[in-house]
Amino acid sequence: MDIQTLKNWIHSFNYMSLIIIAAVLMGMLIVRWILLTILKKLPKHHAALRSIVNWFTFYGTLLFLLLYFSKAKWMFAKIFKFGKVDITLFLIIVAVLIISLASRLSKISTNVLLPGIYNRYHLDKGTRYTFDRVVHYSIMIIAIIISLTTVGINLSALTMFAGIISVGIGFGLQNIASNFISGVIILFERPIKVGDRVLIDDIIGDVEKINMRATIIKTVNNEHIIVPNSYFLGEKVVNRSFSDPRLRISIPFTVDIGTDAEKVRESLMEIAREESLVSPAVLLDPEPFVNFVGFGANNLQFELSIMISDPNQLAIIKSNINFRINKQFYENKLEMVSK
Repeated sequence: MDIQTLKNWIHSFNYMSLIIIAAVLMGMLIVRWILLTILKKLPKHHAALRSIVNWFTFYGTLLFLLLYFSKAKWMFAKIFKFGKVDITLFLIIVAVLIISLASRLSKISTNVLLPGIYNRYHLDKGTRYTFDRVVHYSIMIIAIIISLTTVGINLSALTMFAGIISVGIGFGLQNIASNFISGVIILFERPIKVGDRVLIDDIIGDVEKINMRATIIKTVNNEHIIVPNSYFLGEKVVNRSFSDPRLRISIPFTVDIGTDAEKVRESLMEIAREESLVSPAVLLDPEPFVNFVGFGANNLQFELSIMISDPNQLAIIKSNINFRINKQFYENKLEMVSK
């Protein structure tokens, strides 16, 4: 930026206009405060109405500047030069308006318009998130191109910035570029998607958000792990929800040698059927089965194998079945022993 050009713009500024702008801003903030105070009495619609008030404050201020000072010299005076284009405050405000409106349009599309389409076609959570990201990025890219064109910047002039970015990538931005590209690949190829339950370094968690640089994993202990996107393409990741959300769980245990194995099997099958009545995630098709693993030195080794439809219920169902096994074996006077 040319310092002399900036000084010339400051000298062209009418300081009476500064007082008017400050008064309008103060007035808008006071009106906003009054409206938000009133809206506290409407807690049911408070969030939506608060958003509308914020829209009114922001866009009202920008539109006031554009309309009231439409003939002011300082509004169209050059602040700095970009290529062959003289950048003025008017052009900056117009560009901000276009980009901010595009951001609002993106939020309206993803929060209001698209959910109806998703529900109609019964799309899963991961597919919805992918479409939301694609729509958001598309709208914002188009808005940026329109804003640059509106202010008169030739897009070919941006080639020098592309060159600067490529040099930057070569000198130290490889990691950022790799994670960004990996994020795009993840969104389209979908080796993981929002809502999937994954196992990373023996930590179980659910994919909560896939950002441009990193993916947010929420663990079963309600902790959040930030994982670079490139990790999912370069390392081994267990995805328990990739193509089939069903998961088989096996509960091992041992009983005294000499115990009636048939009675053990009948008891365990009854436990599985009882649990399916209270836990819809427990599937009876494929049918649960009892695996007679083998013989220990002084015991018989078994595994109760059950298929569940929701990996998120694994810990709860496994705990419930253990309680049932303990109760059943106590009532039938069957003794479980350690291996």
